[in-house]
Amino acid sequence: MQCSLQGKNAIITGGGSGIGQAIACLFAENGAQVRILELKAESAATTVERIQNAGGQAQAYACDVSDQTQVTSTVEEILRRDGRVNILVNCAGVAHIGNLEKTSEADMDRVYAVNIKGVYNGMYAVISPMVAQGGGVILNVASVAAAVGIPDRFAYSMSKGAVLTMTLSVARDYIDKNIRCNSISPARVHTPFVDGFLAKNYPGKEQEMFDALSRTQPIGRMAKPEEVAALALFLCADEAGFITGCDYPIDGGFITLNN
Repeated sequence: MQCSLQGKNAIITGGGSGIGQAIACLFAENGAQVRILELKAESAATTVERIQNAGGQAQAYACDVSDQTQVTSTVEEILRRDGRVNILVNCAGVAHIGNLEKTSEADMDRVYAVNIKGVYNGMYAVISPMVAQGGGVILNVASVAAAVGIPDRFAYSMSKGAVLTMTLSVARDYIDKNIRCNSISPARVHTPFVDGFLAKNYPGKEQEMFDALSRTQPIGRMAKPEEVAALALFLCADEAGFITGCDYPIDGGFITLNN
């Protein structure tokens, strides 16, 4: 099945790298005009260049998703330019490793600000315009950590659980406004973050630890960002028009087979 986003305007937070970048590129490849909100302007510029070199349409906006004023003003600027927002993908996020005792108040505040408040800010900024235009699609990136206990992920799991329940709430509240809201829950995905984490914490043993982490997935490997992007494309396309209020694990069997 070929999904098309032709004529759709899509805002993607965190589109400068990893999963967000893969989603931005695939959406543009399938006809969407992509607007990237990214804290690091240089990362967003790289994604935009890739999209434009492939013949797609994209523009980057430097934006801290944890700052509501920045998010709302950026969305307003996009609306003045494009007239409407058909799709929002909340992908911006930060990680934290540590159990309860190793999670400081500063750690909790940082994870909350980006992973929870950032998702809220994005949805808050687009929901009224979507209602006014007669509909839209919101997709939030949660995690398998929202569904199962993962060691040393106290703050991160907290935040992704909130993403999941915010998704369900928005889906319920706006179903009669023709607004669909879903989430996807990846397990481990091979992104630059993973490579950076291994280089920092396991110098000289990167490949060994990469293989060990890959084996924690029942399927025997990490996901590719492009695989997550393919699921996002379907859920944001008209072909998924009967789907709302759902979370989709993309986890190589992690939730159901890793017992």
